[in-house]
Amino acid sequence: MQLEKVAKRHKMLPAARRLHLTMILPGLFIGNFKDARDVEQLSKNNITHILSIHDSARPMLEGVKYLCIPAADSPSQNLARHFRESIKFIHECRLAGEGCLVHCLAGVSRSVTLVVAYIMTITDFGWEDALSVVRAARSCANPNMGFQRQLQDFEKHDVDQFRQWLKEEYGENSFQDLQEAKNLLSKYKEQAELQQSTGGRQWNNNFSSVPSLSYNNYTTET
Repeated sequence: MQLEKVAKRHKMLPAARRLHLTMILPGLFIGNFKDARDVEQLSKNNITHILSIHDSARPMLEGVKYLCIPAADSPSQNLARHFRESIKFIHECRLAGEGCLVHCLAGVSRSVTLVVAYIMTITDFGWEDALSVVRAARSCANPNMGFQRQLQDFEKHDVDQFRQWLKEEYGENSFQDLQEAKNLLSKYKEQAELQQSTGGRQWNNNFSSVPSLSYNNYTTET
């Protein structure tokens, strides 16, 4: 499916305001900059690793393992070159039985792109289905078009190699990730069909119709 058609299809789904981090899979969370400083929520979810990807990414808390990737939310920004280190960071954290938070500024574009690449690697999903899995849990997820193209290229050229690398490096996936992802994908498709059939009049509590916070509501100032 062409990127433009994918974007048009997803525009039918309302944006959600997520003021807290979201679990995508067991041990894997997406959030915004504020979530990355919420010590109470981090502790509650056993989050010991933080993958921070935004313009001024840097370690913020003591006692937390960080992977910091300075990157702009620009279609021309190359995120694909960070896929391998991000996947390794997330996977090793989960294998240790701990939680990893992936965050950017708003938890919408950059962080979602890295998580989609990870889901593609640990399942047999293409980029569209992997993105739908994330949207089932976090409906505001919306990588910019440049990042979507990079995910499309990843599916075409690199994901098979990454899957083989992950298997050789860490063995068979001991998690129930494929089934978890399938369940989320089914949930997303059901909600999308409901949205189409009702013209947006019905939406369950897992999909908020409140608009996302504007860019200015998030700050990297401490």
